Amino acid sequence: MKDKLLREITPLTQSDCFTVFSRVKNEFDFPLHQHEEFELNFIQNARGAKRVIGGHIEVIGDVELVLVGPNLRHGWFTHQCRSREIHEVTIQFHRDLLDEKFLQRNQASFIRNMFQQSLRGILFTRETAAAMAPRLDTLHQKTGFESVLELLSILHALSTSKDMRILSDISFQAADTVNYNSRRIEAVMAHLNKNFEREISLSEVAKLVAMSEVAFSRFFKMRTGKTFVDTLNEIRLGHASRLLIDTTQSVSEIAYRCGFNNMSNFNRIFKKKKQCTPKEFREEYTTSGVRLFV
Repeated sequence: MKDKLLREITPLTQSDCFTVFSRVKNEFDFPLHQHEEFELNFIQNARGAKRVIGGHIEVIGDVELVLVGPNLRHGWFTHQCRSREIHEVTIQFHRDLLDEKFLQRNQASFIRNMFQQSLRGILFTRETAAAMAPRLDTLHQKTGFESVLELLSILHALSTSKDMRILSDISFQAADTVNYNSRRIEAVMAHLNKNFEREISLSEVAKLVAMSEVAFSRFFKMRTGKTFVDTLNEIRLGHASRLLIDTTQSVSEIAYRCGFNNMSNFNRIFKKKKQCTPKEFREEYTTSGVRLFV
């Protein structure tokens, strides 16, 4: 039987705003999974464990704090961690904890942006994680509306923190959560995701949105923060990562399926983005304790 990705049914009920678990353990034993809720995960004393968020894999240090958006595959795995006292605080809250209309208001802009970025996973700095640790540790002690106010205060503090890092490729972001606040950009991204297997020129997408190539390039970079070529490569690499994880197709088959007509170019771009080769990336999922639900 082929391994399957576990869709977790969390203990969070519709009657509660959030749930929090604080525990000490000696290993990570839950398989790679995803769920509808946001998850804020604080981990301490687990150096050498491995974090998997979407298409991102990384060995962690002694303290970290990660926000995972809805329906993004994630998991932590023991890997080379030797600690017998791993401290973990997990907070899960509903997608609609804050109403969409509320999030569009100016005062909620930082949280809105953080939620959008979390759809690919956010790693906060070690300094931020350490500073938030006392509040995360004591959140489970609060009750009622006071606990909700504290959670919102924590989320706001995180949303204004510096140097947060986006973890996963855009292709791992759930399709129903993508929002570019621009019909033109949304049309271009839909076109790229539908046609990434073949050659796509700047001229082609510029015509799609009735703009000149120069104007489109400037507009696209301003709205997305990336060039058209970099974005197309990221989409292709994201789909390649999924195929490396979810199929047994050869690396060359995957490269050509994802629009890379040159293997050396595929390997070069993949290694620049992932700091490992496609073969090494696949091995990370199969040889270091990262497991799916059977």
